[in-house]
Amino acid sequence: MTHNDDPAASGRLSVAVLGAGLIGLDLVAKVIRSEHLDLGLVAGRDEATAGLRQAARLGVPVAAGGVQSLVDAERPFDVVFDATNAAAHAEHVAKLAPFGTLVVDLTPSRSGPMIFPTVNRADISAHRDLSMVSCGGQAAVPILHAIAQSHEIDYVEVVTTAASLSIGRGTRMNLDEYVDTTQEAVRTFTGVSDVKAILNVSPARPPATFRVAMSLLGKDLTTESVRPVVTAAAAEVRSFARGYEVKACSADDGKAFIAVEVTSHGDRIPRYAGNLDIINSAALLVAESYAADRLPMAGVVNS
Repeated sequence: MTHNDDPAASGRLSVAVLGAGLIGLDLVAKVIRSEHLDLGLVAGRDEATAGLRQAARLGVPVAAGGVQSLVDAERPFDVVFDATNAAAHAEHVAKLAPFGTLVVDLTPSRSGPMIFPTVNRADISAHRDLSMVSCGGQAAVPILHAIAQSHEIDYVEVVTTAASLSIGRGTRMNLDEYVDTTQEAVRTFTGVSDVKAILNVSPARPPATFRVAMSLLGKDLTTESVRPVVTAAAAEVRSFARGYEVKACSADDGKAFIAVEVTSHGDRIPRYAGNLDIINSAALLVAESYAADRLPMAGVVNS
């Protein structure tokens, strides 16, 4: 494990990934490419799992002791990505708290403040437990927040469709938490109280591309007023998730409909699994933004 007591001396922050499922493995690939993060460990709970074996083949140190592997490490990690499940996250945060570790939560536990890099990036360094909400939240909230800034909205519905093959065991365990957390994020960042979130897990073959459809009711919603706002918000998201694309945008008579699709450009997940790519890309940007605040030479991240 490579770690320096002074992060500025090495120019990189030490990172661990907790969880070796679909999300964890894609995070491994993304962190390895980062100029400001040094991947020191991937921790799972069963040394026989395919994910840990794949991480080991990539040359990354692995351990099967779960969060205890991080606690027992020779030196504490600066950042830990929690890619396990919502029920376990509170325990993980409690065990890592004495070390001052930033825990980036990819479970829908809603334990810490919700972060959307293009909406409230300034909040990142103020906390040590950050919630990435959900893949549907990361795809929808930047657009919904932007629309709500310039329009009076009364109702929001978010329908997320993801391929069954892109939904891992941890996500399947947390479907209720996924819906609740996504709804709470939309309420928080739009100010709209009447919100509904729906998750469709599609068994279609070939697998369905990750898609998020947003329906809104409100005042003065027109295509001419909504489309520029949506286009600008989507461009910001595309700066870190390049497969993010607006597929529909229309508004009339107090109703608006926006649909986005996300294709993955990760090298460990298929193109249809944009749900994994967008939440992992957002989480990576959060960690790199945190690094930029701590490492003088990493300032380019926030430029």
